[in-house]
Amino acid sequence: MHLGVHATPGLHGDERMAALEAECKRLVGFGATRLRRDKPAPPPSAGYIVMADPEGYEFCLD
Repeated sequence: MHLGVHATPGLHGDERMAALEAECKRLVGFGATRLRRDKPAPPPSAGYIVMADPEGYEFCLD
């Protein structure tokens, strides 16, 4: 099973990616680990951040 956390409903482009970065920072404060930021082909608003919970289980922040 793979968990995807939808943290930016209704946002697009740079605003969406800035909100993802802010949410990533907040989750790191709770013990999550940032693994990488994936940027698929355009549009740039389709990117996401792969993270892991404190036990190492991966999830996507999108």
